Amino acid sequence: MQGILYEEASSLTFIFVTLLLGGFLALLTGRACAKTWRPRLVMAIYIAILTIGSRFIHFSIFGGTLLSLHYYLVDLIVLEIVAFAGFQFTRTRQMVTQYYWLYEAAGPFSWKARG
Repeated sequence: MQGILYEEASSLTFIFVTLLLGGFLALLTGRACAKTWRPRLVMAIYIAILTIGSRFIHFSIFGGTLLSLHYYLVDLIVLEIVAFAGFQFTRTRQMVTQYYWLYEAAGPFSWKARG
C-alpha cells in the first residue's frame, strides 16, 4: 500500500494524520454543515481546504511531499467520505427529530416517509 495511499515509511503516519486528525475534523465539518443546513457542495469545498492542511502536516512534520496531486486526491477522497458520512448521519437525525410526524429513520443514514 505504500506508494498508493501514503508516501511515508510507516502506515502509522497516514493513519494518524489523515484518518485520525483529518477524519475527526472532517466528521466535525460534516456535522456542522448539516446542523446549519448548508448544502453538500459547501461542505465539499471546506473539506478540500482541510485536505490542504492535512497535506501540510504530512509535509512539515513527517517530511512528505507538499505539492503532490496523487496524495492530495487520496487524502481528499478519504476525508470527503468521512465528512459525507457525518453530514448524512446528522441530517437523518435532524429530519427524524424535527419532522417526526413526516419521517422515520430507515437506518443511520436515511429516512423514509411515515406510512
